[in-house]
Amino acid sequence: MATFQFPDNFLWGTATSSYQIEGAWQEDGKGESIWDRLSHTPGKIVDGSNGDVACDHYHRWADDIALMQSLGLQAYRFSIAWPRILPNGTGDVNQAGLDFYSRLVDGLLEAGITPFATLYHWDMPQAQQDRGGWPDRATVDAFVEYADVISRHLGDRVKNWITHNEPWCVSFLSHQIGEHAPGWKDDWGAAFRAAHHVLLSHGLAVPVIRANSAGSEVGITLNFEWAESASRSAADLTATRWYDGYFNRWFVDPVYGRGYPADMVEAFTQAGIMPGGLDFVQPGDMAAIAAVTDFLGVNYYTRKVMKAQSEEQPFPVPANEVATLPRTEMDWEIYPHGLYSLLCRMHFNYGIPKLYVTENGCSYSDGPGEDGAVHDDRRTDYMRQHFMAAHRAILAGVP
Repeated sequence: MATFQFPDNFLWGTATSSYQIEGAWQEDGKGESIWDRLSHTPGKIVDGSNGDVACDHYHRWADDIALMQSLGLQAYRFSIAWPRILPNGTGDVNQAGLDFYSRLVDGLLEAGITPFATLYHWDMPQAQQDRGGWPDRATVDAFVEYADVISRHLGDRVKNWITHNEPWCVSFLSHQIGEHAPGWKDDWGAAFRAAHHVLLSHGLAVPVIRANSAGSEVGITLNFEWAESASRSAADLTATRWYDGYFNRWFVDPVYGRGYPADMVEAFTQAGIMPGGLDFVQPGDMAAIAAVTDFLGVNYYTRKVMKAQSEEQPFPVPANEVATLPRTEMDWEIYPHGLYSLLCRMHFNYGIPKLYVTENGCSYSDGPGEDGAVHDDRRTDYMRQHFMAAHRAILAGVP
């Protein structure tokens, strides 16, 4: 087999989210989050599971750092639970929450692992949600207050900050599709407002973090799906462009100073799902969203092959019968070339100076074999293929 040499400054790491691993959902002054509320609502989670205990990272963090050391990890991307810091969303600060993350950061640094802190990975305080959540503009100020508190406390040691994880999921998946907390469905207006307020809170938090954490690098993590057309028909090409605009460009364009895509504003308005146009945008918002950042976090898992509903109606629908490559147990197509294409697009089209693949991976329920070991060959092969795709991007000049 060929040997692929990555640059000396390439960081090998892993990523988690607070609700995914911490547990301790009611301990030491932590407030309820929107994921606590959703997972405890009957009928919302298929198997009725929740994150009350999860991986018990809140108690086992030292053992988890030892596991990271045994893997040779150089970086660890974790998220901070907003309700563990400000249980009511704003106001009184929970010292026990600050102390937990302080211990975690100190332990990582002692182990020689670079901490990458994500401020928001979907677990808003339920109290803030009760006041309107992301569709309400007041949540922008609440987030900036939270960013100020935590960056002042950890900014002397954490030098890599990610404001938000996957604004598409926070807005459209959570308010239009309804699969994630708070579980609103078919509310396009709320989804558009939520998307805008998440991006605005990112832009306003960037200078606050810089002021509190001297010499730090600040960015945002967006999730992308590589979109390809099922055919070369005009309708299918339009459908693919619209899907790319809805999923990818709606977020990356404004972050890099291009504003919301004009073709998508027109398409959404004509479809009647954005009757007020960009009426949620106030003077100065777009300049704030385009605050200069140091890097972009790229979350990539799969591609979508799109076709039009009809020649007369080019709204996109997945063309699953065209996509014949192997799929994961989440029914996501395995398409490593999409990662290569995406990384090249982000650098050469947007001029982004530094890219981190902050998430990539696959879901398989492979259990232990007769020897007690998990022979997860499919996951290993998935990772190997995507490492090779990233390596190709490096050879093409992508940082």
